[in-house]
Amino acid sequence: MATIHKFGPYRLDADAEMLFRESEPVVLGRRAVTLLRLLVERAGMPVSKDALMEAAWPGLAIEESNLTVQIAALRRTFADIDGGAAWIETLPRRGYRYIGPPVTTGSEVGPPASPVSAGSDKPSLAVLPFSNLSGDPAQDYFSDGITEDIIAELSRFRSLFVVARHSSFTYRGKTAEIKRVGRELGVGYVAEGSVRKIGSGVRVTVQLLDAASGYNLWTERYDRELEDIFALQDDIVQTIVAALPGRLEDAGRDIARRKPTLSFTAYDLVLLGNERWRQLTVKGMAEAREYFRRAVALDPQYARARANIAWTIVCDVFLESPAAATLDEAHREIESALDIDDGDAWSHGVFAQLLFLRNQDDKAEIHFSRALALNPNDADVAAIFANILVYWGRWQEALAWIGMAKRLHPFPPNLYHWYHALALYSGHEYEQAVKALMEARSLDRWSHGLLAACYAQMGALGDARSEAEAFVSERYRELNANGEPAPANSLDLARARGERYRNAADREHFLSGLRKAGLTG
Repeated sequence: MATIHKFGPYRLDADAEMLFRESEPVVLGRRAVTLLRLLVERAGMPVSKDALMEAAWPGLAIEESNLTVQIAALRRTFADIDGGAAWIETLPRRGYRYIGPPVTTGSEVGPPASPVSAGSDKPSLAVLPFSNLSGDPAQDYFSDGITEDIIAELSRFRSLFVVARHSSFTYRGKTAEIKRVGRELGVGYVAEGSVRKIGSGVRVTVQLLDAASGYNLWTERYDRELEDIFALQDDIVQTIVAALPGRLEDAGRDIARRKPTLSFTAYDLVLLGNERWRQLTVKGMAEAREYFRRAVALDPQYARARANIAWTIVCDVFLESPAAATLDEAHREIESALDIDDGDAWSHGVFAQLLFLRNQDDKAEIHFSRALALNPNDADVAAIFANILVYWGRWQEALAWIGMAKRLHPFPPNLYHWYHALALYSGHEYEQAVKALMEARSLDRWSHGLLAACYAQMGALGDARSEAEAFVSERYRELNANGEPAPANSLDLARARGERYRNAADREHFLSGLRKAGLTG
């Protein structure tokens, strides 16, 4: 049960530390939300500056100006409402007092976000990877990065259904017929474009097409300086939304992000790092982390660079690689990222996974909910949340979330099929789990392991032993490549994965399938 404070058109979820206007999340920093919670809980009563600063910065000695900045942020948030800027009253030399609309407090069930289907009432859109017209293939990362940022910004619109990056990038380097793209991705509209670096400038051409007819709805060419790349991306997003028929939101609203960084070089380093970590290898993660660290050295206030450092460390743990970086470093970086920009869905998703690895499950679910509320089209966060729900013993919910992720991702990566199959295995739906795994384009070591467990539970012991042998062989090869010793018992190859289950019965169910398949220990 979540504690909810309601006032005017706003809902403050005290447990998730989120403010909503109607059903829309309001981008507001954690410290500002903490201050607001204390003020509305004591509505009509003076709250001292000391009490407010201790609540938002516990145990820290800070300048009073920090409090003033956060109060100003709250007043700006409410300024859209007639008289809203005066809801927080200043009491000279004493503190502040909430004097806005009456506050009602109650309890509501469940997190602020829940899986929803891709309804036909939403305009559906895919953004194909922009072509690199620089003549240098080494610049592909730059055009890819611009495309990804535009997809991410469009995904924040709750009234749109935006296909995930991986599915859109299936068409990278291909000449695709728009009607076929629309059919394959299940969308009504397709955006495509090109990028060309010209000295210190960049030229971006974008067009929006009706997928059913192939008709060009809008075309625009932008010539900007590289340092204006973020404003350019915002312009493109606003224009695409404005051109989509049936949209539910005002495209003229202020969607512009706070400029992520003043350093174009730092931005370029983050794009290079993104290219490396997507290789999902130990080497790729290490190289990506160094790019992100260099970006932070150039701009310590670059939130995404800090979040990505944490992300590579979290990935190392999930990949069970012998990385030198620690979860403590990841925790420091992600907290710094959220202090800089608490409205970034990606950062909340990274923090949620880190908290899961630290067995702080209640906090992890709060941050998953925040990520999905801030970006309802984020297929990757939905899929990862599904995976974590399995380890929490909530496989039915996991199936709903992975179903949502697959709707957003018509060509999902192999990992989605693993998440799907793992949830089905937990529900003793072994045949369906096998079907889910067989949807993958290729099978990795863990897919072989899960297939072995499924076949064994089904009584198909010949198939189970064959898959178990493939799992053991590939895991030994992996350990050898990472310079790690092989365990004495083959079941120990999967025991760390089994330890992720919070319930002993779920853990034993996972390992028992592998035992039946022939693993020992």
